[in-house]
Amino acid sequence: MSSRDIQITLETPRLILRQFTENDVDNLFELNSDPEVMRYLTGGRTTPRDEIRDQIIPFHLAVYDRLDRLGTWAAESAATGEFLGWFHFRPGPDSDISNIDLGYRLRRSAWNKGYATEGSRALISMGFTELAVERVFAHTMTLNAASRRVLEKCGLTLVGTTPYEGPFEIEGGEHGQVEYALTKVEWEALTAGDTCS
Repeated sequence: MSSRDIQITLETPRLILRQFTENDVDNLFELNSDPEVMRYLTGGRTTPRDEIRDQIIPFHLAVYDRLDRLGTWAAESAATGEFLGWFHFRPGPDSDISNIDLGYRLRRSAWNKGYATEGSRALISMGFTELAVERVFAHTMTLNAASRRVLEKCGLTLVGTTPYEGPFEIEGGEHGQVEYALTKVEWEALTAGDTCS
């Protein structure tokens, strides 16, 4: 597949967010095989390669045909083309395209470099300026301090804590999961403050 065939959704100074392709099975398998990456998602369990090939990739590809710039995007280094992980920006409950679920998963080599914040901020900006998004929300485990910090840097604020009821035994699961959110009105006030400072 030539680079011309790759559908780029968004570019930031250091990231290219593009559509997944069938050639990304190995990238996702490697990402989901790191127990530290999966720590707060599956308790460290890895995802079988055939599940990625037969279920996860086809699911991502099917979304691209139905929704404008909503879905899950492969994240690459703009400088090297290296696969870093992914970001999702997808409809919330009841397929609501005005209430968007933000998420990301990055390789350990890409941690603590500001990529999660950079990609998330760019998606939030796109949602509020180019799409019909009115609210962005995100969930993470209560003990996942790194992800909570990213969400706060992106302007999201804590909405509340709910019990974790997922299928996996996750470290700190007894503390539940947290929801953060940011409305378009709040974002506009924050960005107006940025330009005035």
